[in-house]
Amino acid sequence: MLCVLIISGGVWGFVELADTVMEGETQNLDEKLLLAFRAAADLSDPIGPGWVEEMGRDFTALGGVAVLVIISTFTLGYLLISRYYHAALFMLVSISGGWLISTLLKMGFDRPRPDLVSHGSIVYTASFPSGHSMMAAVTYLTLAALLIRMQPKRRLKAYLLLVAILITVLVGISRVYLGVHWPTDVLAGWTAGAAWASLCWVVARWLQQRGAVEQSVDDDNPVQ
Repeated sequence: MLCVLIISGGVWGFVELADTVMEGETQNLDEKLLLAFRAAADLSDPIGPGWVEEMGRDFTALGGVAVLVIISTFTLGYLLISRYYHAALFMLVSISGGWLISTLLKMGFDRPRPDLVSHGSIVYTASFPSGHSMMAAVTYLTLAALLIRMQPKRRLKAYLLLVAILITVLVGISRVYLGVHWPTDVLAGWTAGAAWASLCWVVARWLQQRGAVEQSVDDDNPVQ
């Protein structure tokens, strides 16, 4: 039920946000929030000492293609070694599908990158939605959902989910901090990514009930 609410809310939120952004109604707020991350005396300088800016680049790398591919590949290997073959295939399709949707959305909206401040990271694609934010949500939440199925203890399930959410949030904030995305780009990436990950979670449960995906730990060894 919670996943259905997240999917509905995510889709509705993204559509409403996209409409508002395309009409230019969020531009003033976007500019104020973006400039809030910059030193007033020098807009090319993000707030905080140099090590904070370095941390921002480290956080943003967690949503980059290279890191996500490495993490996904390692998880895929773990699932294959554990003989969760259908779960491995489902993970691959889920993350690849999220990447395809992110790419199509960027091409469709084709929003320019922020030009108020210098960019702290190299960019190649359009701005809306934030690909780093969306793919962080898709990848980390999907991986958390798969790993949660193998954990019998609720506190471990909660821990995995919280870690996935925290990483996703840090990636999104770092994109604004580095000046490569408007805040609404990041918000759109979060909503779209969470909606897609939740949809994949619902589909996984449905396939599991039909025997098309391996049973979770809870189903094999229920914990009271």
